[in-house]
Amino acid sequence: MMKFRKIIASLALTATLVSGVLAAGVSAAEYNWRFANLYGRGTAFGTLYEKLGSNIETMSGGRIKVQVLYSGEGVGTTGLLSAVKSGLITMGAPFQSMHAGELPAGIVEIGLPGGTDDTAELYKLFHEKGWDKVLEKAYGSQGLVWLEPYIQPPVYVITKNPINSIADFKGLKIRAPGAYGKFLRNLGASPVSLAWNEIYTSMATGVIDGSIGSNMIDHRDGNHVEVAKYMYRLPLAGAQVLPIIVNRAAWKKLPADLQEVVRKATVIHAEEQLAMSKKWESEAVAEMEAKGLLWSPKPSEADRKAWAAAGASLLAEYAAQDKYSKQLIDIMQNKK
Repeated sequence: MMKFRKIIASLALTATLVSGVLAAGVSAAEYNWRFANLYGRGTAFGTLYEKLGSNIETMSGGRIKVQVLYSGEGVGTTGLLSAVKSGLITMGAPFQSMHAGELPAGIVEIGLPGGTDDTAELYKLFHEKGWDKVLEKAYGSQGLVWLEPYIQPPVYVITKNPINSIADFKGLKIRAPGAYGKFLRNLGASPVSLAWNEIYTSMATGVIDGSIGSNMIDHRDGNHVEVAKYMYRLPLAGAQVLPIIVNRAAWKKLPADLQEVVRKATVIHAEEQLAMSKKWESEAVAEMEAKGLLWSPKPSEADRKAWAAAGASLLAEYAAQDKYSKQLIDIMQNKK
């Protein structure tokens, strides 16, 4: 019995020492951040957000500790923006289409339907033509710091039944938040707003008839081809541009050198997003085709015109949303 008690005492002491070391490791960081994104653990894009967090830790020499939170881990898709504003989450990677009412300019930022797929032109728009200055003010008006945006591939819609012409969209329930939903409503569909991790089950059970993905990689990682095999050939948007945002109060607590570290880390993240997105997109399409993905027929000229018109009609609507949205669209249309 005495020997048993000594073993227990030894184990307790070891546990105390280990917990002390772990606590010291945590307290060694001067700033502890929580970083939320909307992807699940193990997904392609989830790994890039995790790397952003680890880069901030490494580049700051351990002065900033970043806890990465994934889809379903405490912050819902529609609550991410407000969570960063409130400080519940320090840094976030929001999907602007989920926050149309809170931040109208974000819908223009992400890319309205019919937007360009030219990444060089997008870079100029954000860094040379003035979108960055407008967006810094738009996010700043809500207590947020807007950091380096990153580009993801085109947005496509996958459906349970084939789309042989634009008329086939009529009456379909399609998961498509924000401007994408308005675009599809212009074509006769009924848009639905759902979190990414709800898409598979909703299509499998017939709650919806199809869904957009932020890109082809999303469709692949969500195994959507298992429940919907038809991809419409025309993209809703040529690319998506998404930001990294930080709670302004937390940002102001950082000294200038650490602010620069975080900025540089988001630039690296943007470069990796672009490089890996292109690679992953081609891989995702090949994998889905191997599992039975089928493409819609080549659209007619009339369908192409209807598709373009559905997107063009949104420009005036979004320019009227608020002053920042108007400024962005004016710059895009070379009115300023």
